[in-house]
Amino acid sequence: MPPILQRLQQASKMISRRKILLLVLGCSTVSLLIHQGAQLSWYPKLFPVSCPPQRESPPRPKHMTVAFLKTHKTAGTTVQNILFRFAERHNLTVALPHPSCEHQFCYPRNFSAHFVHPATRPPHMLASHLRFDRAELQRLMPPDTIYVTILREPAAMFESLFSYYNQYCPAFRRVPNASLEAFLRAPEAYYRAGEHFAMFAHNTLAYDLGGDNDRGAHDAAYLARLIRQVEEVFSLVMIAEYFDESLVLLRRLLAWDLDDVLYAKLNARAATSRLAAIPVALARAARAWNALDAGLYDHFNATFWRRVARAGRACVEREVRELREARQRLLRHCFGDEPVLRPAAQIRTKQLQPWQPSRKVDIMGYDLPGGGAGPATEACLKLAMPEVQYSNYLLRKQKRRGGARARPEPVLDNPPPRPIRVLPRSPQGP
Repeated sequence: MPPILQRLQQASKMISRRKILLLVLGCSTVSLLIHQGAQLSWYPKLFPVSCPPQRESPPRPKHMTVAFLKTHKTAGTTVQNILFRFAERHNLTVALPHPSCEHQFCYPRNFSAHFVHPATRPPHMLASHLRFDRAELQRLMPPDTIYVTILREPAAMFESLFSYYNQYCPAFRRVPNASLEAFLRAPEAYYRAGEHFAMFAHNTLAYDLGGDNDRGAHDAAYLARLIRQVEEVFSLVMIAEYFDESLVLLRRLLAWDLDDVLYAKLNARAATSRLAAIPVALARAARAWNALDAGLYDHFNATFWRRVARAGRACVEREVRELREARQRLLRHCFGDEPVLRPAAQIRTKQLQPWQPSRKVDIMGYDLPGGGAGPATEACLKLAMPEVQYSNYLLRKQKRRGGARARPEPVLDNPPPRPIRVLPRSPQGP
């Protein structure tokens, strides 16, 4: 039997419960467009002989229970959107915050299961900001939950934190001319441990992971303990600088398809709102000030690449290429032949207008071409929907599904300070 027919025969076994709408044969590749519910697949399903699909007997079903620790300024909003869309496609319950907490689980307080809206319990998935508390999460989530998080290089992350939270973090507000360089020259002159939102100015990753962000920079024993605690809980620590590689590992861990992790970049700052490149001296100072974060990142970056090696680097790179090609096709389908991120003021679709942290920072987003309607447009809308709008939409949907609309919502004892709210938007032209 010719090799191409052998590969088709193997593929047919993998998709026996799916409806094939279109089969396109090329000279060296076979592309499939598969209809699965309301979802379209945008990537080649067949692998070359050198990179076969994972062989398991019987094949693992898709894993449906996931807790994603959404760290700050690490591309976590994009991962969250992937999980939200997967949950919707499979009719899963997503844990969402109580209204007193708005779209975060009462961050920066330690997470409590009491912060979860009753209409979203018991959940299959969790993906909103929280400060990690292992016992509370395990009390809430099913026993077979897979825990995942994401880290970012600390200097780049700190530059993003300084820009994004400049109007809210007291340590940042004290700095003359909002100068990152001035802050890092003498951080102790501006930082006050224990202040509201102080965690955004010092070892934010460590804080989000439930650690003590004010531990001394040279406390190697504490860093080792924190790393061990993270490794005990999290099955995968993704790396923001290698986002596509991280998604390939995620989809393998969860036995998902590659099209389950397609995405549009969300919550990205405009070029005018960020440094094009962080000077070496500034990066060194940022890592020194955030030494716990640097230690966490360096350790898990190394373990990430060991995991890629175990999966087969050539196979991971192959999937990354397929993911990127499929993503571009999807973006063009949804947002036009030349999909571009736009300033919020230029986005006419209200559901896609991203939250703006201050008038000094522009957060970009996508807009739908005019005149669209139907299931494909709805799928594209969800692909680019910002966190606040999607969280509110899911909460309304799950309340209707559970008949919770008439239930009074409990009042939290000692509610947290109100989170940062969106600023009034300037009027838009016609």
